[in-house]
Amino acid sequence: MVVVKVRNNKTLTESGYWGLVRSTLRRGFRFWKPMMIVKQENRRKYVGLNKRQKWEYQCNVCKGWFKDKEIQVDHIIPVGSLKCSEDLARFLERLTPEQGFQVLCKEDHKKKTLKERGII
Repeated sequence: MVVVKVRNNKTLTESGYWGLVRSTLRRGFRFWKPMMIVKQENRRKYVGLNKRQKWEYQCNVCKGWFKDKEIQVDHIIPVGSLKCSEDLARFLERLTPEQGFQVLCKEDHKKKTLKERGII
């Protein structure tokens, strides 16, 4: 099967193009204020031995406490796909709600995402 590259001077497939747009939008909104508020509400002062670590965050599923690098802010209602220009407005609406976020450890976030995609 030959995959036709039609975007970016014939270096990207249609799927690759929309994947790039999707990841760029997600990266651009990672400091969305409602997401930051949820993160702040689910943290406590770290009191362990690592002097560089200031906070730890509680996962909404397993209730464990994790470093900043070990958690992700999750959209409770999935953002959905972005596969064509018709999906763009709906994707942006769901990407940037004023509420509906939760803190999850990376493992629980991965499980939730796979379940939403019907993989598990």
